[in-house]
Amino acid sequence: MLHFLARRLAGLLALLLVVSFVFFAMLRLGRGDPALDYLRLAQIPPTDAALAHARAALRLDRPLVEQYLSWLMDALRLDFGRSWFTGRPVAEEIAHYLPATLQLAGAAIGVMILFGVPLGIWAAVRRDRWPDQVTRAVVFLGVSLPNFWLAFLLVLLFAVTLGWLPAIGRDGPASIILPAIATATMSACVMLRLVRASVLSAMGEPHLRFARARGLPRCTILGRHIALNAMVPPMTMLGLHVGELLGGAMVVETVFAWPGIGRWALLAISNRDYPALQGFVLAMTAVFVLCNLVVDLVHAWLDPRVRLGLPA
Repeated sequence: MLHFLARRLAGLLALLLVVSFVFFAMLRLGRGDPALDYLRLAQIPPTDAALAHARAALRLDRPLVEQYLSWLMDALRLDFGRSWFTGRPVAEEIAHYLPATLQLAGAAIGVMILFGVPLGIWAAVRRDRWPDQVTRAVVFLGVSLPNFWLAFLLVLLFAVTLGWLPAIGRDGPASIILPAIATATMSACVMLRLVRASVLSAMGEPHLRFARARGLPRCTILGRHIALNAMVPPMTMLGLHVGELLGGAMVVETVFAWPGIGRWALLAISNRDYPALQGFVLAMTAVFVLCNLVVDLVHAWLDPRVRLGLPA
């Protein structure tokens, strides 16, 4: 297991480095002048002397690789520079805004699991009956609705019309319900469909005949021999959908005025705040990498063939 963990950590760290360098290079090689954006946000007239001083201060006069290595050494010490827009350290702003986004993403993952797994098993067990037909219709509707449009519909129904839940802000447990549902709906429907297919595949395995012949109770067969074996593909999908949930949270945070890192990143994009954007991408990539590492470990625990490097 330790060898498997070391392999996965090495691969995920390499991915983190590649993503950070590609984004760093894209910002530097894209249209516009970072020094000019810096002076604009600092409200300094863009004279030739001011531009030259800004390029030297921001290390823009050095080769691209040297700029990246210098930034990376600072980032390893959790120093991402200062935001050009607010003047505050980027690390402090990430630490301030990231917990709200992680709370929303965690709640969305909870909704996705609580909705997708039981209903997927139920639909598979009741295949081609009315529960299966209803869940198919729900899945089709859920994957067809964009999360921002669903967010507006939820606000209109539960906040404006019924007045049951708050529409904006982060003021208590009730305020996270609507953003979590809006963020998780599409992924939960995909999870439901995948769980249903996995359970149906597991129900056709030959070893279930022997389990039934031994007289094992139906609930034991469903729980230990079917549901547990069917959870490997959904767990893999969960790791892939972490990025989608975080990306969807950015849009939902804007609709519900949720004080997360997504709204902060959109503000940084509109202001071309390079240090904030670099810190945001690195933080989101790190969260994505860590979540995928956890999913890989759970996957290896569920299926020993994974950690042994054997074909499935």
